[in-house]
Amino acid sequence: MFISPSQPVPERRDAERVVGALRAAGEQTRLRVLALLTEGELAVGEIAQALAQSQPRVSRHLKLLTEAGLVERAPEGAWVFYRLAPAHTTERHFAEAMLAMLDPQDPSLQRDVERLSQIRAAREETAAAYFERNAADWERVRALHLPEADIDSAILEAAGEGPFELMVDVGVGQGRMIQLFAERVRRAEGFDTSRQMLAIARASLDGLKAKAAVRFGDAYSPPVEASAADLVTIHQVLHFLVDPGRALAEAARLLKRGGRLLVVDFAPHDLEFLREEHAHRRLGFSDAEIRGWCAAAGIARVKATTLDANDGGKLTVKVWVGDKA
Repeated sequence: MFISPSQPVPERRDAERVVGALRAAGEQTRLRVLALLTEGELAVGEIAQALAQSQPRVSRHLKLLTEAGLVERAPEGAWVFYRLAPAHTTERHFAEAMLAMLDPQDPSLQRDVERLSQIRAAREETAAAYFERNAADWERVRALHLPEADIDSAILEAAGEGPFELMVDVGVGQGRMIQLFAERVRRAEGFDTSRQMLAIARASLDGLKAKAAVRFGDAYSPPVEASAADLVTIHQVLHFLVDPGRALAEAARLLKRGGRLLVVDFAPHDLEFLREEHAHRRLGFSDAEIRGWCAAAGIARVKATTLDANDGGKLTVKVWVGDKA
């Protein structure tokens, strides 16, 4: 279990705001909503299904909880996702204190969790179907470089032990980077422009519950507060982008002073089929290119790790890591 070496002291709130939080939480359905959100972020429809209540009614409850600051609202196209207030906020501590008073064996809470398990099972079936449809194409690319396990080990070594208070993953995809760093971070957030991949990521990250959250957002306009993260990862994303340098600058903006930026991508190569069949705009990056963009973004002392391709493979994976000055 992750234990933060020094947890921030929550801010004090005025009496009106405290009373607002008490009123918002002081209703059985809204307490059940907060209990469900300890299992991770959920869409309005999923919460309604888990509670066996109408969506309009649940939306009204969520509006009150959001106005009181007890939950966060994250619109994503036609859907809206909800999550508990950020860790270490007064509202999060308040919600956790109330939930700690509940009996986990309460029949209504147990039924909510059972229905939520069915929702998650449906998510996983959808994810499995997507992977099955795309497995052949992904395996063709993976066969061109080292096994994922070797790459993951190099990524963890380059990043360092941490612990990291907040990790942000740019272009979260399937959620692999958040899974990889789960034991080294207290909280993780990822974003992506593909709603289908966000659905896959949510399914794969269910086990991390409220520790991990994903949302819609692009690399040029991250939906994350500036100077908030201790670690930002960009895993196999830059080669899809029109302006990789701008994406690196935005990623650096999310970091606290001394925070770490970790980039994983390919060294320069000549596999044109990746551009034609897999939408790669760039066929890899040189160390000088990455270091130049990082320097412009205030990322100092960038170190590069080179992971040569398998025998017969043609893709060399690079891991670049540097700290915000």
